Amino acid sequence: CSASSNKPVLTLFTKKPCPLCDEAKEVLEPYEKRFILQEVDITLPENSVWYDKYKYDIPVFHLNGKFLMKHRVDIQKFKDELMKLELQNE
Repeated sequence: CSASSNKPVLTLFTKKPCPLCDEAKEVLEPYEKRFILQEVDITLPENSVWYDKYKYDIPVFHLNGKFLMKHRVDIQKFKDELMKLELQNE
């Protein structure tokens, strides 16, 4: 079954420590089987573009490469967008 390869990718722009990021991941935990979480540490030199863009806004989430939300998880928006992507992939 190739369903896993069709899972949406949720990118979390983060840095250590980030209590808000940890909190956000907990909120998303019930849905973790429906997406692939990719974490980007904005403090790494290769991620300086993201650091400049998001240093005051983390956590920031992109879903399949598109900006989704920042600061806190908007669970309704997340579920709506996830559902849209899942329907497209069926």
